[in-house]
Parts: sequence; C-alpha cells; structure tokens
Amino acid sequence: MKSQNQVSLKTAWMYVLMQLVAVLALSPAVWAQQTPAIEDQTGDLQKATQNPVSNLISVPLQNNTNFGVNPGYRNQDVLNIQPVIPIGISKDWNLLVRWIAPIIYQPVPNAPGTPETGEYGFGDMQPTFFISPKKPGKLIWGVGPVFQLPTATNTNLGQGKLGIGPSIVALTQPGHWTLGVLANNVWSVAGSGSRPDVNQFLMQCFINYNLQKGWFIALSPIITANWEASRGNVWTVPFGGGIGRITKFGAQPVSLIAQFYANAVHPANTPDWTMRLQISFLFPKLSKEQKKKMLENELKQLGQQPQ
Repeated sequence: MKSQNQVSLKTAWMYVLMQLVAVLALSPAVWAQQTPAIEDQTGDLQKATQNPVSNLISVPLQNNTNFGVNPGYRNQDVLNIQPVIPIGISKDWNLLVRWIAPIIYQPVPNAPGTPETGEYGFGDMQPTFFISPKKPGKLIWGVGPVFQLPTATNTNLGQGKLGIGPSIVALTQPGHWTLGVLANNVWSVAGSGSRPDVNQFLMQCFINYNLQKGWFIALSPIITANWEASRGNVWTVPFGGGIGRITKFGAQPVSLIAQFYANAVHPANTPDWTMRLQISFLFPKLSKEQKKKMLENELKQLGQQPQ
C-alpha cells in the first residue's frame, strides 16, 4: 500500500501533465483570440524565456519525475519553484536573482512485501545571483555566485551542508536559434560533520529552435558530476529534448514545455529516465504602443458583446 503523501503528490503531477498536454494541443483558433500586444511579443517572449539573464520576470514551476528500469528502483518526484527576477543596479548592469526551491518526494528503501514509504518535503534551496550587462552584444553572458542552503526538512531530502561556488551563463541568439550553456560548481563550507562533503558540478546546455505561433523545440539536458563519488559513479549525462509553446491563460502569458530524457551515463541505483514538465508565468514589460493596442482590442471586444 502506498503512502498518502505519494498518492496525493502523483495525483497532482498527473493533473499537471493532463493540463499541459491539453494546452499544448490547443488549436490555432485560440491564438487568433490573443490581443495584438501579446501577439507582437510572442517572438520576443520565446527568446526571453530561453535566456537565463533576460530582463524578464518569470516564475517557472518545473516538475521532474525520475524513472528506473531496475525493479527495485522507486520513482522520485521533484517540483522546482524557481522565480527569476531582474534588478537594475545601474544604467549598464542588471542583477539577476534565480532562486530554486525544490519540493521532493523521495522513496525510502523497504523490505520486500512491505508497504512502500517515502519522505515528502522541502529540499535544499539554491539561489544564484548573476551580474549581466543590460546591453550585451551578440554574446549574452552573466556571472556570479551560487549558494546551496541546508533547508531540507528531512535528512533524506538534502545534503545538510552550506555550499557556495561560481556560476556562469553564456549564450547567443542568431535568427530562430538560442544556443548556450549554464555551469556552476558548489563546494560545502559548513554544516553537519556527519554528512559527506559536497563538491558538485552542473552544466546545462540549451539548444532551442523557435517555430511559428509560439512553438519551439527545446533541448536542455542537465549534466552533473559528483566529484566526491567513487569511480564510475561520478557523471550523469542525459540526452533527449521536447517541445514548448508560448501561449496565455486569460491575459497571463505563459511558457509550457514538455521534455523527456534518457540518462546515457549515470551512477548505480539512480534514475534511467526523466520526464520534465514546466510552466512558466511570464511578466513582460509592454511598450506604450503595445499597451495602446491591448486597450483598443479590449474596448473593441467589449463593444462586440451582446447587450
């Protein structure tokens, strides 16, 4: 018998999946109903959401479900709440705050024939602070510190260490493409002496190709290395990708992405596959002309409604 936490969490994930698939399958007729301001911004939003240091406030909710082919492996669910907030610190520079707060369901090993159990709660938060030029050239970049905060509500959900390290992002966006990489390395500097030291590397490569009507192809595998692990258990290297779309819920612009990855290299007793679903709430800055078009369209729609 599965725990109530696991059942409720997986039910929530299934609901998110169904909603995401439904929205991704919306007909072009829905796009025809969008306001001109949002239509005008679609291309810009595609590239802005694919740029980790863009001047765009966004609140992504990213769910990762990890699967294993080993019969003894139990699926892990991680929901990352990761708001991105740009702050102008001068006329030439932005400070980008990217704060990842994970909510985790982690199965706990149990004896054969006994009910499956697991831990559910917050993991270790990871804020990153990028300094980036407001007017970059063809190469867009940002650099700054990344922190790991020991905020996990259970020892099975975090590493029990305060960590810090450098983080860098670099990308270019020629034509319909976004090509870039984000990388960091975190070392533990304080925390429980009974827990292993942390020395972890992360690199996310992203390759996006923007299509018409807000659609885009997205490949963003996350490669990691645990330098403290034994030989043969250091690297996790996935391959795969998926598809996304810029659309809106009412007047709220959102980005929806569905991806699937297979881990070509991974440590023992870790996932073979990952399904990643993401919805990002976007808060673009409208120009005066776009605001005017939006107001005119809303007034026109009100005039067309039956009395």
